[in-house]
Amino acid sequence: MNLEFLNPSQKEAVLVTDGPIMILAGAGSGKTRTLVARIQYLMEEKNVSPYQILAVTFSNKAAREMRERLSLNTQMNIGSLQVTTFHSFCARVLRMEATYLGLSKNFTIYDDGESNSIIKALMGKHGINQKELSPYTISAFIDGLKNLGYYTGLSRSEDVEKYAEDKRLFQLFLEYEAELHKSNAVDFGGLITGVLQLFKNYPEVLLKYQQKYKYVLVDEYQDTNRAQFELIQQLSQLHRNVCVVGDEDQSIYSWRGADIRNILNYENVFPDSKLIKLEQNYRSSKRIIEAASHVISRNLARKGKNMWTDNDEGSEIQIVECRDDRAEAEYVSNQIKKLADEGVSLKDVAIFYRNNSLSRVIEDALRKEKFPYRVVAGIKFYDRKEVKDLISYMRVVVNKKDSLAFTRIINTPARGVGTTSLRKLEDEAVRLQVSLFELVEKITENHSEFKHLGLSGKVLSALNQFTHLIHEVQVLEENNHSPTFSYEKLLNESGYYEFLRADKSYEGAARLENLEELMSAVKQFEQSETEPTLVKFLENITLDTSTDENGLQDQVSLMTVHGSKGLEYPYVFVIGNEENVFPSFKSLEVGPTAIEEERRLFYVAMTRAMKQLTMTFAQGRMLWGSLKFNGPSQFLHEIPQDYYNWGFFQTGNNKKPSSSEFATPGYDDFNQTSYSDDYDAEKVYQRKQTIAKLSNYPSGSKIIHALYGEGTVLDSEGLGQDEKVTIQFRDGIRKKFMVKFAPLQKV
Repeated sequence: MNLEFLNPSQKEAVLVTDGPIMILAGAGSGKTRTLVARIQYLMEEKNVSPYQILAVTFSNKAAREMRERLSLNTQMNIGSLQVTTFHSFCARVLRMEATYLGLSKNFTIYDDGESNSIIKALMGKHGINQKELSPYTISAFIDGLKNLGYYTGLSRSEDVEKYAEDKRLFQLFLEYEAELHKSNAVDFGGLITGVLQLFKNYPEVLLKYQQKYKYVLVDEYQDTNRAQFELIQQLSQLHRNVCVVGDEDQSIYSWRGADIRNILNYENVFPDSKLIKLEQNYRSSKRIIEAASHVISRNLARKGKNMWTDNDEGSEIQIVECRDDRAEAEYVSNQIKKLADEGVSLKDVAIFYRNNSLSRVIEDALRKEKFPYRVVAGIKFYDRKEVKDLISYMRVVVNKKDSLAFTRIINTPARGVGTTSLRKLEDEAVRLQVSLFELVEKITENHSEFKHLGLSGKVLSALNQFTHLIHEVQVLEENNHSPTFSYEKLLNESGYYEFLRADKSYEGAARLENLEELMSAVKQFEQSETEPTLVKFLENITLDTSTDENGLQDQVSLMTVHGSKGLEYPYVFVIGNEENVFPSFKSLEVGPTAIEEERRLFYVAMTRAMKQLTMTFAQGRMLWGSLKFNGPSQFLHEIPQDYYNWGFFQTGNNKKPSSSEFATPGYDDFNQTSYSDDYDAEKVYQRKQTIAKLSNYPSGSKIIHALYGEGTVLDSEGLGQDEKVTIQFRDGIRKKFMVKFAPLQKV
């Protein structure tokens, strides 16, 4: 294997293969290239089987990038190579070993929204007022315990005991965990603590994985929490060939559990470890990287690196003082216009801010100038209501113990199963110790046994139809039909598609487009999997938190500094560089440790820039409804004067913008379209007559359905594979079917 493309430090990081090693990789120092080369070297030169290598990182995007690079660089078959995320790895282990923890292999992974639903239900059960105790406080408490590696029944460490001091919160945590277990579910933190519990209680299982993975590699090590640290420590105990790659100067996620002590104290845990520093920067100009290095050198909690580059000197950093936040936005917009006029592509331009709320004025300015832009990590696709609804249908199909998903969809679209009926079902399910769907199955099998619930005929009929639909899709899954077939069946036969199509508003049309996009996601998943299933699809979308970047579009990128981690742009604007904003007022209250993390965040912002870095601040800024005068950030004064040019900008246009300048492009045009325009009743009638003649199941046809028995076709629309029929059965139930899915036979 030729390693001439690596610099001396990178080459050393590849060649030192045995024993514990820490690679301190500064910003833009080619750490991914080095990590990929190290894995390739292990396989090709050390003859290590891909099966014996585990490489973990924090995002599916990073894992995919590493696998793609390895596929291009090596001729070896890397099919068995595990390049994955912590959560995906733990989910896979738990699927394999679920029975040890009393779970089934098709357990559900709950996201934050579903976890909060459990928390709110527990608060209701105990009569806890949300004004008295926020559900987010409880959620943060639970996350804090799990980030430290705590699970039910474990008693250890002063950190955990500190968290357990609040007995009320700790009791809610125990009840929360019991509810998860009852639903055959785990949350994100539980994926990792579940594996820790597994390894602790079943040493033979731990030994199996220790023997399997001879080499363990960890990317972005500075972002690990204590639970992840323990996981890596346990997995690598046998062979001790553990390689961690990280940068303490880019540790910016303490608010979600990242513990910088993992990287600062690495040698204490592995005293025989070797330290290698990657200090050559390939991304930024000399001025940018040297200025950033001066700023970060003020931090005490660091191991220390001397970053340098062979790149050009580059232009001075621009620090621009603006009269107010609108002047700041106008300045940035003007500069982007100049760049565009010079031929710079908009996709090479990014705007960073400390808080999401700062983006509003910038967005207004960009819309005014008609610059296309994207807000990176805005509202996530899978958080949209209609998408979560269809996902919940799929979840009930694969896990009938998932009562949260059941309650979300049993009356969506409306079936007459209202709050009163649902409460009766919930009480009965608790009494019988079964899930809601299992209870409904029992009810549909024998109505008479549940007369005491007082469910109306309408509710019983709705429960029957719902249960039959879920069972039919379960049969599709058992017979290895594609997830696309299952999705289409759920969308159409649940009535959800018709429900949204009846909504002629802009929002209704947008929701339908989202469900079409979800269909695309299912299809793309099928194309990437050799054996696609709904279980795998649901796990894939739950674990994959990467943002759809649409990188080919020519548009300005807007994001928080946290969201910029791992990215790079030739031209970067960092706005809002003011005291109480960046650094945040909370960090100023907490003290030096928090200020150091804010400085690391500032360092990350600076080192994303390749060619030109512009940092702006406003003399006065509208924050929380009032004008604040905070003054420039202390971090700006930490940049040596030799590296920047300090200027002033006062808006050249103080007129009040018209309301039309802030309108969403295309919205009014869309709503001016009438759905009744060009409607011709005679044409519609003639078309229906033509369809009726060509239909396999024309109106009036007598059919037999494998589950529902005999019925009559009331209406038919579409042709061939797209034909849909509405059928009335003997008991009066009307159902709509996609013909290609339905088990129909003509009488």
